[in-house]
Amino acid sequence: MSTIKTPSMLNAYLLLHFIVFIWGFTAILGKLIEIPAVEVVFYRTLFASIGLYALLKWRKIPIKVPKKELWTILGTGVLIAIHWILFFLAARISNVSICLAGMATASLWTSFIDPMVNKRKIKFYEPLVAIVSVIGIAVVFQSTIDAAMGFIVAIISAFLAAVFTVINGKLVAKQNHFTITYYEMIGACGTVVLFFPVYGYWFTDYGLSLLFTTSDFIYLLILSLICTVYAYSIAVKLMQRLTAFTINLTINLEPVYGITVAVFLFGSEEKMDGNFYWGTAIIVLSVIMYPLLRRYFDGKNIKRDIVR
Repeated sequence: MSTIKTPSMLNAYLLLHFIVFIWGFTAILGKLIEIPAVEVVFYRTLFASIGLYALLKWRKIPIKVPKKELWTILGTGVLIAIHWILFFLAARISNVSICLAGMATASLWTSFIDPMVNKRKIKFYEPLVAIVSVIGIAVVFQSTIDAAMGFIVAIISAFLAAVFTVINGKLVAKQNHFTITYYEMIGACGTVVLFFPVYGYWFTDYGLSLLFTTSDFIYLLILSLICTVYAYSIAVKLMQRLTAFTINLTINLEPVYGITVAVFLFGSEEKMDGNFYWGTAIIVLSVIMYPLLRRYFDGKNIKRDIVR
């Protein structure tokens, strides 16, 4: 197990928002990287696996895990790979707005999946808060459902995100968060490799595009080491303190952070109108509502927001 101390509640929330802010850069990196999305996922998981292996060896963190848990972690990696592939596919067959609107349903799915997995009652205010957040995302992007298939694919991707987030909440109680992420990235990378023949034949006109430029390599390293090795691993560790629902709800701020940074980087290419500010206000309201509603309805029995 990790010797790193579990962060306090306030620090956990601040760290979560910092992680989501980092993830906001993934869309920007996706815009800067020239190779196709599926190839990006391959290199992202490959470089992350290598980086995590070096980190585990350097910090002398045990790599071996029981076989039963190993297969669970690798299987979770498969879900992560499918989630990322569907995410990029949704953006491709519709647009980024519709894709992100569909992804906002992850917190709604989590409000039902987490109670089933952890054998607790569904708290009525969790689906309510999730719906408010989805409305905020929709207002931000003013998405029309012209590309219904893209929206459906994004919802499936969001469902998978909810599933592996809940699974990670249980895994982190038994294994080091870096070890978990290491095997999940191996499972994800292997899944993408197995998907390559289908992808190369059915989804591309010229086969795989695995050659990258020097700038692509630099951006891929940032995506792999900072946005994945660091950010994803810390997000897994935060599940020792925060619920899966809290994490997925806060992740809805990712496009808000990403768009804000993109405006500074790309200027007029990224325009924001009044809908952005109204939608952002609704999303922030949903994020603030959740801990307040939980404290109010759960009363003094909740001493800390920890996954059960």
